[in-house]
Amino acid sequence: MPGLPVVVKIGGSTLGSHDTSLRDLVTLQQEGTAAVVVHGGGNVISEWMQRQGIPPRFVRGLRVTDAASLEIVVAVLTGLINKELVSGLHALGGKAIGISGIDGGLLEARIADPELGFVGEIQQVNGGALQVILDSGYIPIVAPLAMHCHDGSDHAGRALNMNGDTVAGELAHALGAERLIFLTDVEGIMDGNGRVIPRLDRRTASLLSTSGVIRGGMIPKLDACMRALEVQHSPQGPAGQAPVAYVVDGRRPEALLDCVRGIATGTSIIGDFAR
Repeated sequence: MPGLPVVVKIGGSTLGSHDTSLRDLVTLQQEGTAAVVVHGGGNVISEWMQRQGIPPRFVRGLRVTDAASLEIVVAVLTGLINKELVSGLHALGGKAIGISGIDGGLLEARIADPELGFVGEIQQVNGGALQVILDSGYIPIVAPLAMHCHDGSDHAGRALNMNGDTVAGELAHALGAERLIFLTDVEGIMDGNGRVIPRLDRRTASLLSTSGVIRGGMIPKLDACMRALEVQHSPQGPAGQAPVAYVVDGRRPEALLDCVRGIATGTSIIGDFAR
């Protein structure tokens, strides 16, 4: 049975000609490291929306999702992107199963902000299906969607769009993940002068978020890191390290392997053990 998993968020913009994320995941699997992957797909969704004459809109780094947009989001995330990733992993010798947050009732959510439309805020993580996949020796590849809670509302039981960063943070928290790793198209979290901050504790990360230094799409990433670092578990491994979240440049070859092996080059955010 695998140990505590590593949760990896792959942004669609990092999957380029020099990206080795899928190969790194296969290597980790062969070495016995359990991993859960959450993927994005924002750029591809925007392209398909524009083809349909629907201009993409964002509020506080989150996609506004009306009914027409939601159909595109579901089709692109669960169909095109998810299955391409699963196929790519198998082609490299890995074992993966693609699901969404709807499958197995993995993620239950409610519409939190009407301004964002059909975008969910997670209420419950039901990780049983993920654990079955992990225990069977497969990598779960999770599309960031959720099922609306059965609360009697008009949208009850239907799909909701989810921010992939938020989903990664909630899964890391629910699974007690040892690491949460964001593979992005930037070098890390930047300070006010545009320099990479190599290491943050939770207090400093919170100050950066509230002070406005962190903006746009980095906001949900940092929020997800903070959520993941609420994990309460005993020290794991010989180093006895506390849970750590990373924001690293996924375009760099073997960025994921380096991160898991303790030689990350981006930003690390360190949590504390329960006392």
